Amino acid sequence: MENILSEITEIKKSGKKAALCIIVDTKGSSPRKAGSKMIVLEDGSGIGTIGGGSLELKVIEDARKVIIQNQPQKFNYDLEDDLSMHCGGTAEVYIEPIVPQLKLFIFGAGHIGKALIKYTSDFGFRVTLIDHREELMEKFKPSGIELICEDYLSAIQKLNFDKDTYIVIVTPKHAFDEEVLAACAKLPFAYLGMIGSKTKVILARKRLLEEKNLTQQELDNVDMPIGIKFNAQTPEEIAISIVAKLIDVKNTGK
Repeated sequence: MENILSEITEIKKSGKKAALCIIVDTKGSSPRKAGSKMIVLEDGSGIGTIGGGSLELKVIEDARKVIIQNQPQKFNYDLEDDLSMHCGGTAEVYIEPIVPQLKLFIFGAGHIGKALIKYTSDFGFRVTLIDHREELMEKFKPSGIELICEDYLSAIQKLNFDKDTYIVIVTPKHAFDEEVLAACAKLPFAYLGMIGSKTKVILARKRLLEEKNLTQQELDNVDMPIGIKFNAQTPEEIAISIVAKLIDVKNTGK
């Protein structure tokens, strides 16, 4: 059991997609009994076994479908009639997708960035904090957070962006914010948000269109001013508004 749990933890961290398969009930003769577990990865490879043979092959096939659908399901198998296994009997298998941690890149290690890392790891995000200011980054000792201390644009070249990547821009200067946004807006992402007042956002939109060659559609895909709108004032309150927005996007896909 401990090995399975550690494997699940590593899979979540890796960003890979997989499914946990558990035999929850059997009747008659079956290769393995209730409680047997196996992890199936997206490519069909497995960790552990629920008995091998036709049953395991069919469970792997169904697990790959569960991974694609991202919805847990329970399957009932008649080992003789459905799978031509001479041992007979039936098996009930619960298959649940293992959801990988979502990548969250936070640009800016100031008060808001620092407040953000208090909350985001608790909601399924694997956080990377990026800032060039060594004096700030040296103060951070959070567990489970990757720290990148270098120029924002240089860091972007090394990071891996995909359709499940969440990006929060809270750097110390408007110019830095706009440079990071201009670079990230043309990359794949699930969410991209930039902090700023309404006035700052209006001016930034104009400059990004005219000077950074962003399209109107690319700008419309950016959440700015960032976060769920309420009267947030302190860095912690602003961080909560941002986390609320990230959770909303994660759960709705919008």
